[in-house]
Amino acid sequence: MPVPILKQGTYLIASVQSALTDADTERLQSDLMSQVSKYRAQGIIVDVTAIDVMDSFAARSLRTIAHMTQLRGAETVIVGLQPEVAFAMVQLGLTFEDMHTALDLEEGLAWLNRKASAKHRHQHHHQLRDGRDSGR
Repeated sequence: MPVPILKQGTYLIASVQSALTDADTERLQSDLMSQVSKYRAQGIIVDVTAIDVMDSFAARSLRTIAHMTQLRGAETVIVGLQPEVAFAMVQLGLTFEDMHTALDLEEGLAWLNRKASAKHRHQHHHQLRDGRDSGR
């Protein structure tokens, strides 16, 4: 079953409704990558609140999505990991240590907003600095 992806401003929100088959996971990767390009998305939230089991393929695929979208300029945050899923993942050695996770959608949006704001300040600082340097 395809995962619905909603556009919210410059963000995409993929809401996983049930455990993903391998084919569903691959389609989610493909759909997100095409929509990141199409909408020039700056952030992606993958909401896994409805998932009560996550196998190693799904966990690796979420990590791959985060890395692929980061290469395209979009930050990814995984939200809604259930406590029992997180526990099982740790027991199996499946971690998201190189990715950002958040408790829920609201926290995930707040993190993306902070990240975007910091990026904007950084770019503005460089524009000011470069403008002064070229004026010498």
